[in-house]
Amino acid sequence: MVLGGKRILLIISGGIAAYKSLELIRRLRERGASVRPVMTAGAQQFVTPLAVGALAADHVFTDLFSREDEQDVGHIRLARDCDLVVVAPATADLMAKMANGLADDLASTVLLATDRPVLLAPAMNPHMWSNAATKRNVATLNSDGIHFIGPMSGEMAESREAGVGRMAEPLDIVAAAERLLDTSPKPLAGRKAIVTSGPTHEPIDPVRYIANRSSGRQGHAIASALARLGAEVTLVSGPVTIADPAGLKTIHVERAEDMRDAVLTALPADIAVMVAAVADWRVASASDQKIKKNPGEIHSDAGAHRKPRHPEDDRASHAASEAGDRLRRRDAGCRQQCESQARAQGRRHDRRQRRVARDRHHGRRAQPRQDRHPRRHRSMARHGQGGCRDQACGADRRTAQAGIATGADLAGATSGWNGVTSRPPSVSVTALPSGISAQASTSSLSGSETRQ
Repeated sequence: MVLGGKRILLIISGGIAAYKSLELIRRLRERGASVRPVMTAGAQQFVTPLAVGALAADHVFTDLFSREDEQDVGHIRLARDCDLVVVAPATADLMAKMANGLADDLASTVLLATDRPVLLAPAMNPHMWSNAATKRNVATLNSDGIHFIGPMSGEMAESREAGVGRMAEPLDIVAAAERLLDTSPKPLAGRKAIVTSGPTHEPIDPVRYIANRSSGRQGHAIASALARLGAEVTLVSGPVTIADPAGLKTIHVERAEDMRDAVLTALPADIAVMVAAVADWRVASASDQKIKKNPGEIHSDAGAHRKPRHPEDDRASHAASEAGDRLRRRDAGCRQQCESQARAQGRRHDRRQRRVARDRHHGRRAQPRQDRHPRRHRSMARHGQGGCRDQACGADRRTAQAGIATGADLAGATSGWNGVTSRPPSVSVTALPSGISAQASTSSLSGSETRQ
């Protein structure tokens, strides 16, 4: 993993999004990174150092003038003893301090003293984010080489407030950190890729739709792999229940026409991977209201259109049909040949003989012959009669009289012509003398079975 063994310095500033930092710590540690947290005074009003320290399994640094932490100039040690500095959430106040070089608390001092990559995850009210002063500060930080993830668009913690300003989700921040620390070669750097994923829903009415089953996992995984190789990926996804891959652009669509338009808009591209399960049919005109169901009535007035079929699909289907016809003709010819030979020899050609002859004709070895009278032995054992009088038969008269089936009986009763055995029928064992056991060993796909 990219983050395995990496040291992350996490600075948590004072914002309502500070609660997400707890999830971020957990996700970073899941990937093998060690997290050392720094909290501002405002952050401690939203989450406690106790909770942060418990999840990070490390000491939480909060005070620039701590007697214990600053004995060895702790803020300089924190700034240098890490691989990446992550600020989540990054408030407008802290970003303004960074842009103007202020250092009046532990967090701003560490940010001014560090020479490691810095990743900011801004979180603030939409009006604060769109303020001219914030825009100037963001431009300054970009020119200074500071990296950003977000902010995202959505509802705010404040009532009836929505817009751009939400802090990026923890998994997105983790993906951004992985990209910054990933030193592996990027063979697809500078390339543009388009990936389609998931199903499409073609509406019939506001309730029903036509679709193919698809989870979208394959397409999302391909998009993530291309992004890790350095490509600029645009993922066009149908309705799925899985999360969007981090570190790439995702466009959500519903119908096949919407997916087509999104792909055409994303062109030109160097790579195209189309793995979406596009619906095969769509209705000519979808109903604005739910179509009533009447018993015995089929609504066909909506009409339907089928997507164009690729010529290769027709050729493959025709080839499979021809192959099946050839196999059926071959088996019919073998059966006729075997029956004609049997009639010429003046004997009845029963089903088992046809199977043996067919096996010989195709070079397959027939199954060895089992006990000669398995059915008769079972019948005699069931009714308490004597054993078979045939000298070639291995059935024991006394065993049959006692009502005990022998191994040869069970083997003959359960073996099939193709060598695969099924579970033998239940055998009633009565009047079993002490010290005498009945064993049956039958061969099967999973080995031998021994019944006692």
